[in-house]
Amino acid sequence: MPRVIPEPSFRRYSALLGAPSRGIELNMDSLDPVNPDNLGANLLNSSKPKSITTFTNRPSREDAMAAVRTLLAWAGDNPDREGLLDTPKRVVEAYDEWFQGYAADPAKELSRTFEDVQGYDDMVMLREIDVESHCEHHMAPFLGKAYVAYMPTEKVVGISKLARVVEIFAKRLQTQETMTKQIVDAIETSLAPLGVAVMIDAEHQCMTTRGVHHKHVSTITTRFTGVFKTDQALQDRFMRLAQK
Repeated sequence: MPRVIPEPSFRRYSALLGAPSRGIELNMDSLDPVNPDNLGANLLNSSKPKSITTFTNRPSREDAMAAVRTLLAWAGDNPDREGLLDTPKRVVEAYDEWFQGYAADPAKELSRTFEDVQGYDDMVMLREIDVESHCEHHMAPFLGKAYVAYMPTEKVVGISKLARVVEIFAKRLQTQETMTKQIVDAIETSLAPLGVAVMIDAEHQCMTTRGVHHKHVSTITTRFTGVFKTDQALQDRFMRLAQK
């Protein structure tokens, strides 16, 4: 059904949409996903999914701000009122920060390693790494902690790089399950350790602020490879340290 946005001063917004200034009507069903004039069409006009590493048809900054204005009006507010005039710019700047992981390469972060560890042969573990990500289904935040460990062979990586890998994958649209696996895979590919263990504990705002509205419910995901998967005592030790 068409959605009618109330009358007050939408002049600049009307010009953008080519709609009359008195009573803008937005029919969301009329958008044609294969029309190159539509915002985001380049993302939708192929039936073959594009990977984040090959997608290059990124809309302009101006297109992104225009899309925010559309959403403000669709929500029922006036994008021309004083308090919202700079909102499109602020939202786009926030997206630059929230989704900076698309421009980062976890393999590059893990490329510099050190072999002089004086015979150290136990796990390396980081606890309570901040996770600030967004659900790919509703674009709502999910916030929590990551626990990452690996069993090195002949080389180790700077501990800050492990936290950086978590951050890179978190700064993308995600599911928690996918992100957990991506972190493990990146460490395994770059370091070839004897094993990797990752646990993420997070609260999803798409569950707490909408839908079922269940607050204080956290989601825990784990993934174990190598010795962390085959050695139950080592896996238990990781879990004890994570919960300490």
